[in-house]
Amino acid sequence: MPVKIGIVDSGIDGETFAVAAATGFAPDGAGGVREVPATPDRVGHGSAVAAIIQSLAPAVRFVDAQVFPVRRGADPALAAAGIRWCLRQGVRIVNLSFGALDDRHELRTACAEAARQGVLVIAAHPARGPAVFPAAYPEVLAVSGDARCEGAAWSVLERGRLYGTSPRAADGRTPGGASFAAARLAGIAARCFAASSELSPAAVRAWLDGHAAHSGRERRSPAPALA
Repeated sequence: MPVKIGIVDSGIDGETFAVAAATGFAPDGAGGVREVPATPDRVGHGSAVAAIIQSLAPAVRFVDAQVFPVRRGADPALAAAGIRWCLRQGVRIVNLSFGALDDRHELRTACAEAARQGVLVIAAHPARGPAVFPAAYPEVLAVSGDARCEGAAWSVLERGRLYGTSPRAADGRTPGGASFAAARLAGIAARCFAASSELSPAAVRAWLDGHAAHSGRERRSPAPALA
């Protein structure tokens, strides 16, 4: 059975990718969230994320939770609703290629709920700067861009917690960042689940720890001194 991956993002191009289910989420005007029909991915970010995942795991089926249809930037309440909806669709992985500085209760509890259900949650973590959420939550597998990694290679930056992959788009050339790196690791994890449907998220983390191309953080050479 194909692995289902939930993408909580700007939407997914349903004509290009195998989308098993799609819906959108929007503020209800009273401090809550309402479910709305998904619309075409005008931002393009979610479709770029899907392209990276599909390049590594061609048989996956996507579950599209559209939470920022107009411009990049996920509201935590909408993202939390998207995560919970993905869980109801039976996903094995939820990809969250975004991050925010504020720790919000609704997002934290949604990620914890996913972990309790045995779903692997993967989120973007910037290579530099302060921690961001949801990547900073202990249940979440955090991913940064790592220039040492090419193709499907990855690095272990903190065992069981923080990994690195190429930050480039699916074509391997277009620059990206942590959001694309997270998608790349989601594709690698999908291949693990496809090979053994009984694997737990903990087993996938252990496998990633044991098969990484690099261990430890990327070391950048200092800039040469001016003469």
